[in-house]
Amino acid sequence: MTDQDVLKGALSHFAQLSEEDFSLSLDCWKIKTYKKGDIYNPLGSICRYLGFTMEGYFRSYLIGKNGEEVNLFLHLPHQVVVTYKSFIHRSPCEFNTVALTDARAICITLSDLQMLYKKSHAWERFGRLMAEKAFDVAVDRAESFVFKSAEQRYLELIQMQPDVIEHIPLYHISSYLGIAGPSLSRIRRKISGK
Repeated sequence: MTDQDVLKGALSHFAQLSEEDFSLSLDCWKIKTYKKGDIYNPLGSICRYLGFTMEGYFRSYLIGKNGEEVNLFLHLPHQVVVTYKSFIHRSPCEFNTVALTDARAICITLSDLQMLYKKSHAWERFGRLMAEKAFDVAVDRAESFVFKSAEQRYLELIQMQPDVIEHIPLYHISSYLGIAGPSLSRIRRKISGK
């Protein structure tokens, strides 16, 4: 199966894009490859691409008050990688996005998306659904820190993405979950003892 076949299946499932609608976008998508540590989008720059991760993992992070890196988002295979606010508003990013592993993404620019919006109601629906998804992700992330315990956040992550533990170092996971490393180790021991 080609990258475009995988993308077409994902977009068909996400936004009910037909074969005809998807074919309008064929010339818009570009494959970009990243080595572990490569920057997808640096702090202070405008996010140029909305990417769909074909393989590999990315993280978005900022630098905390004490100089530590704080992971805000993890971008997993077959998910979108984008700094959405920067991408849509053409404003400077407030955090870095880098490849955690060797990775490959199929990417589209905002100008190409806007051209597709004008050509097809299905692509307009895609844009609306992307905005709704970005809002949901941000709200879910904020609410998880208010309403869920550290253990609940960890369990939710491994239930929704069981392979994340195999591919992302635990110190990145603990940063993403807002859990100190030793606390995450205790949680993992407790869960494995059940």
